[in-house]
Amino acid sequence: MADVIDYKVYGDDMQIVEVELDPGEGVRAEAGAMMYMEEGIQMQTSTGGGLFSGFKRMITGESFFITTFLYNGSGKGHVAFGAPYPGKIIPVKLSEFGGKFLCQKDAFLCAARGVEIEVAFTRKLGAGFFGGEGFILQRLEGMGMAFIHAGGTIIKRELSARDTLRVDTGCLVGFSTSVDYDIQFVGGFKNAMFGGEGMFLATIKGPGLIYLQSLPFSRLADRIFAASRFSGRGEQKGVAGIGGGLLGGILGGDNSF
Repeated sequence: MADVIDYKVYGDDMQIVEVELDPGEGVRAEAGAMMYMEEGIQMQTSTGGGLFSGFKRMITGESFFITTFLYNGSGKGHVAFGAPYPGKIIPVKLSEFGGKFLCQKDAFLCAARGVEIEVAFTRKLGAGFFGGEGFILQRLEGMGMAFIHAGGTIIKRELSARDTLRVDTGCLVGFSTSVDYDIQFVGGFKNAMFGGEGMFLATIKGPGLIYLQSLPFSRLADRIFAASRFSGRGEQKGVAGIGGGLLGGILGGDNSF
């Protein structure tokens, strides 16, 4: 049984969630997600279910360890967790989804103690080798609150049994287990190689709830990497060159300005 926790979300584009704990209550989070905590809260870091659980989380790109923040004081205790990049924090009440919810491999932020974080794979083996970031998912199990993070603008869609969406695999943040999810190859050589999108799309069929994000972290990272690589070749010109050089200097540790 998961702890019953209260919370507040602060901010706009770089949000934090502050969790309020009663004595004996706790919240679990990935290592490094904590922003601040009050007196009386103790940190307990573990693999969250043995070595195998830790290794499964490493597959998803998350930390090997899970940290539990347990409040042993009197009255109310508060601990806050910060979003890793610009976007929104999405509260998910797992009891409204039958105790299970699926999310992208790097979307999980924190959850009430008693919520388990597992690895979920798509049904088709081929998607595992070629589906990219859409292949490996995290399954949140329990009846408490969980918080996931998404980049850019967030779209919440309630799909009926007749609805089908084809989505860039990185733009799919999370969805209820009633949603049918698969990965399909983008047809046509020119579409796949020169279309500017990924080679695979996620096909989503209702019924159920889905969350979409406009700015997957992988897309943001690709743009930053491309800009820094461009500035490093000495090809920058004009305003674009100044911006690229500035970004390259920041990423390269240039402290001359």
